[in-house]
Amino acid sequence: QVQLVESGGGLVQAGGSLRLSCATSGSTFSINAMGWYRQAPGKQRELVAAISSDGITYYADSVKGRFTISRDNAKNTVYLQINSLNPEDTAVYYCYADASFIATKYWGQGTQVTVSS
Repeated sequence: QVQLVESGGGLVQAGGSLRLSCATSGSTFSINAMGWYRQAPGKQRELVAAISSDGITYYADSVKGRFTISRDNAKNTVYLQINSLNPEDTAVYYCYADASFIATKYWGQGTQVTVSS
């Protein structure tokens, strides 16, 4: 089992920045890719960024140039730096970790990001 705990969400004005963190514990040796989804009210959960175990990154088109994902394998933590926030970024942000050898995706509890105009 892997446990994930997000932090860093909050209320921010448009144009501001936040840094989300996701700390993992448990059987972290099993983790491959990690990343972040978000879910806005009334919308489906969408993948915004992912990072492989060797640092290859993916970003959704809507966040390219504004979001940066990184991971510290020694601390078993993944980060999401969010810049130039706009109200459309308001959502609950969920961290995930893939354990591909057992075809399992672990989820955090989510952290709320609210952007005021």
